[in-house]
Amino acid sequence: MLRNLVTSLLEHERVKTTDAKAKELRPLAEKMIGLGKRGDLHARRQALAVVRKAEVVRKLFETLSPRYQSRAGGYIRIVKLGTRPGDGAPVSIVELIGEAKEGAKRTKAQRRREKPKRSERTKLPEAPSKP
Repeated sequence: MLRNLVTSLLEHERVKTTDAKAKELRPLAEKMIGLGKRGDLHARRQALAVVRKAEVVRKLFETLSPRYQSRAGGYIRIVKLGTRPGDGAPVSIVELIGEAKEGAKRTKAQRRREKPKRSERTKLPEAPSKP
C-alpha cells in the first residue's frame, strides 16, 4: 500500500489520503528523493525496488531530484483538510514542495512599499469638471 502511495505521489506530485497514511508516507518518499539526489546505478535500483513504475523512477532521477539538489531535506508537505464525510477519517494532502518562484518571498518592508498609503486608499474619486 505504501509503495503504491509513493508511486502516486512521485507521479502526480500531490496525493489526498488519511493522516495516518500521510505520516507513514513521508519518510519513504523523502528517502526516494534522497536516492534520486544520489543518482548512481545502485540508488536507481533501490528506488525501482520500491516504486512500481519505471517511468516514475525516470521522472524522479531526471526532473524531481535536480529540483531538490540544494535542499538538505523536507521535500514533503502535509496539509490537513479535515474529516472525510463518509466515515469521519481525518484527511490530508501530501505534496512535494516546489521551488520558490521569483519574488515569492517578500520582506515586510517590500510589502509596506507596495501597499498604498491610507490617504490614497480613502480618497474619493474626483468628479469630472463641467465645461
